[in-house]
Amino acid sequence: QVQLVESGGGSVQAGGSLRLSCAASGRTLSNYAMGWFRQAPGKEREFVAAITRGGGTYYGDSVKGRFTISRDNAKNTVYLQMNNLTPEDTAVYYCAAGRGIYDYTRDSEYDYWGQGTQVTVSS
Repeated sequence: QVQLVESGGGSVQAGGSLRLSCAASGRTLSNYAMGWFRQAPGKEREFVAAITRGGGTYYGDSVKGRFTISRDNAKNTVYLQMNNLTPEDTAVYYCAAGRGIYDYTRDSEYDYWGQGTQVTVSS
């Protein structure tokens, strides 16, 4: 079992930045690919970013060039640096962990999920 806890969410004005953290416990994070997803009210969960065990990264089209995913295996933590935020980025952000993932953008490929952290961007 892997337990994931997100932190770093909050309220920010458009153009601002936030860094989300996802701390893992129970298993060594280096054995898992990690992803960030988000869900806005009334919308489906959306892929944001993923990082493979080897450090390869993938991003959703709406966040490319603005968000950066990284991992610190020594700290068992994954980060999502979010810059130039817009109101459209307002959502609950979830981190997820999985192994043997074929399509990093599909939430069904991930085995473990955190509880989420709220990000609110005002105009």
